[in-house]
Amino acid sequence: MANKPIIKTLVENNLKVTPQRIAILEVILTLENHPTAEKITEYLRLTHPNISLGTIYKTLDTFLKKGIINKVQNDTDLMRYDGIIEKHHHLYSLDSDRIEDYADEKLNKIIEKYFEKIKIPGFTIEDIKLQITGRFTDDKTNK
Repeated sequence: MANKPIIKTLVENNLKVTPQRIAILEVILTLENHPTAEKITEYLRLTHPNISLGTIYKTLDTFLKKGIINKVQNDTDLMRYDGIIEKHHHLYSLDSDRIEDYADEKLNKIIEKYFEKIKIPGFTIEDIKLQITGRFTDDKTNK
């Protein structure tokens, strides 16, 4: 069954396993392109035509609070969702609004060492995520 990892994630986070929660998390992980709530809804309605927008937003909020997914915001302030919770950064293209994941352990260590030495007064760092803005040279678009 393809949903076993999703069900396991829900159970490990003390969430009731419902068809809606399974479907929403599956869409986020399947699309792999940091979908908006609107894209998630559009995709879900193909197989779950009666799922309400309120259920989708409430479930996304629950997943965020539990750390199952992350939010990614772009320059247009459009909120997108990321199913990869392991430490990574994002490459963002202004011209296509495309977002790609970027993992670089060496970069992470450089940033961590920098902030170990340079403390920000009155601020405790919990996480650092970079958004690197530029243009992709291939022709893939963020759908």
